[in-house]
Amino acid sequence: MEWLRHAACEGEDPDLFFPVGSTGPAAEETAAAKRVCRRCPVIGECLDWALRSGQTAGVWGGTGERERAELLRTSKDRQTHRQTHRPTRSSAR
Repeated sequence: MEWLRHAACEGEDPDLFFPVGSTGPAAEETAAAKRVCRRCPVIGECLDWALRSGQTAGVWGGTGERERAELLRTSKDRQTHRQTHRPTRSSAR
């Protein structure tokens, strides 16, 4: 995770990126964490790592828990669609 050394969140309070709950103060913390992410030069690497490693809590790569769950679901749906709709080879020679 070499990219982490270049992350905008380096030196920030880690609790900001792991709010408890999703309303009130937690929603404000999530928004603040995402603002840090928006100025991050490695936001893509962070999001990729979070998706590949199955991070289900906190803000990673500018996304919250629900957003990452949706990205994973959409990705799996696309993968399933590709697997079930593969072109078949013609048996004629």
